[in-house]
Amino acid sequence: MSVVDYKLQLSYKRILKDFLENKSEQSLYEAQKVSKFLLEQKISPEEFVSIHFKVLTEMLPQLDEQVQDSFVLLLEVMMGYGLAYQEHQVLRNRQQELESEIDVAASMQQTLLPQEKPETEFLDVGVVCKPAKKMSGDYYHYVHEDDKGLGMAIADIIGKGVPAALCMSMIKYAMDSLPSEQQLQPSLLLENLNRVVAQNVGDSMFITMMYGYYNRTTGDFHYSGAGHEPGFFYSVANDAFEELHAKGLVLGVSRQTKYKEYTRHLDVGDFIVLLSDGVTECRIGDEFIEREEITKLIRKYMHLPAQETVNRVYEELVKIQDFVLRDDFTLILLRRTV
Repeated sequence: MSVVDYKLQLSYKRILKDFLENKSEQSLYEAQKVSKFLLEQKISPEEFVSIHFKVLTEMLPQLDEQVQDSFVLLLEVMMGYGLAYQEHQVLRNRQQELESEIDVAASMQQTLLPQEKPETEFLDVGVVCKPAKKMSGDYYHYVHEDDKGLGMAIADIIGKGVPAALCMSMIKYAMDSLPSEQQLQPSLLLENLNRVVAQNVGDSMFITMMYGYYNRTTGDFHYSGAGHEPGFFYSVANDAFEELHAKGLVLGVSRQTKYKEYTRHLDVGDFIVLLSDGVTECRIGDEFIEREEITKLIRKYMHLPAQETVNRVYEELVKIQDFVLRDDFTLILLRRTV
């Protein structure tokens, strides 16, 4: 018998004796400490049943023979339970390790997103980017050219978890590495990113993206899309929303893909809305909301600053879903101010 087993046996004998004689609360409290000790020392259930039986027969040598025999059956049960318990502990430890790794990846992922929204004299910008779980498949990125213009990208990585975080880091590095002249041309930017994704990402993962660049000098918003959810364009003159379509294959399908570039002119007060499918696929019960519902909500709050507008829209959409996001949610609003 090991020293640990010997000390455990003596301690447990004292606790059991006190309980049988006095039925004291103190003995029950000490029994709880014994449970923690068993877990710490990794003593199996069947081992402790043997200790209990040995201590009990020492204390009660006249113990009924049938009661003694019942411990044989109990040991058999505990042996099977002990094996299952050990497997459970192994799985539990693995799950804790995995959750710890996911926490690290989620923390790393947050550093890839812009830490603050762009502040410009010519655009009022609002951004909401919320993950449905710890890890997000949504990504946004901006390129700020001081007083010349602003580029804004929104992407949805088809896939979640750590692979999505790795893809996200690749996209950020690729965008940061592009020459400034390519960052001003959405079609060229997507074509370059497409080649990077096609070369480095497996066939099971795809990335949708829309990238637009607002030129302050001309007031034009140039944009291209790679299979991404259409955005919206709001015209003050017409007091109307139009869909912002930009056809193009998702990134990574073919290295030879070309992307068409589109242009919208923004007058003062006009704005662009970019979003992920986590916005348009919000549900009321089992039904997806219509895109018109999104524009109604934006219209309801568009008199507010851009950031407040997107915040209010997000709050309402989360509320109608009982405060549960079913998918990653990204909503961006770019309003011309001068």
